[in-house]
Amino acid sequence: MNDAPIADRFRTKDWFKSSYSAADNECVEVSHVAAWVGIRDSKAFTRDRLTVSADAFTIFISSVKDGSR
Repeated sequence: MNDAPIADRFRTKDWFKSSYSAADNECVEVSHVAAWVGIRDSKAFTRDRLTVSADAFTIFISSVKDGSR
């Protein structure tokens, strides 16, 4: 098991852009570490990132897809 803090573990993970990203790359990128999802700005990826639980991210994405939020 990796005991490094979650924020540190995101530094070495693979990040990916949404399939809905615009051609000019104005989008967010996400990465998964254990039960957490990191979210960062694709144009400022060295800046701070938002970290949420995988459950919260799933609820957010489901709400966006069904238009309830």
